[in-house]
Amino acid sequence: MDLPVTRRIFIDKQSPKAYHALVQTSEAVRATAAEAGLGRTLIELVNLRVSQLNGCAFCLDVHTKAALREGDTARRLGVLAAWRDTELFTPQERAALALAEVTTLTTDADAQEAAYARAREVFTDDQVSAVVWAAVTINAFNRVSIMSKHPVR
Repeated sequence: MDLPVTRRIFIDKQSPKAYHALVQTSEAVRATAAEAGLGRTLIELVNLRVSQLNGCAFCLDVHTKAALREGDTARRLGVLAAWRDTELFTPQERAALALAEVTTLTTDADAQEAAYARAREVFTDDQVSAVVWAAVTINAFNRVSIMSKHPVR
């Protein structure tokens, strides 16, 4: 039995002050990442991988376009879901992707410890913090778009 389709409220439009605060957080995270020496391409990979895990079509569309604008390639983005099985990603990118995954899927404590340890090997404290904040922030945007059913046009 199919459930009836319920009209969704675009919560970003319904509660603009709350959404604006999330946008400001995102801008602060972007600045923090840049100050820590992390390139925008790495942050877009984090945004994309988290959006893949959450199944957020709207954010996947937005951040695929952003990654391509930043100079990433369609080839790398096409295999991002299987990043562990390719040599197309740098050690820093691999550490960031692993950290983003355990920030999103928090139930595996061993995987979380392993990802965090790997990140500590290749990133400064500021960079680890920036990657985690990037994952936390895109997770929030994913929830806004998923619950609002933002369309991909």
